[in-house]
Amino acid sequence: MQAIFTYIACLKGMQYTIRGVSTAIDRAARRRAKQEGKSLNAVAMEALARGLDLDAKPAEHTDLDALIGTWQEDPAFDAAIAEFDRIDQEAWR
Repeated sequence: MQAIFTYIACLKGMQYTIRGVSTAIDRAARRRAKQEGKSLNAVAMEALARGLDLDAKPAEHTDLDALIGTWQEDPAFDAAIAEFDRIDQEAWR
């Protein structure tokens, strides 16, 4: 379904031909596209938006830094999962 929306947006959007792309830029853009599983066009559009200060959406973080220092001891939780630490010897025969 996302492909349909992308295609329609492409039909409604402007098209550019960019000449004189250096080998370094080409390699970096293709590497980023492959790493992120995106099209070369999507990576180029994101780079243009960032370069023109049009990237309004906040950076998406995939790390767990926001959880640092939030651990709370919870005896009820520990009791609930204690059963997972038990090995049923009969099941392993």
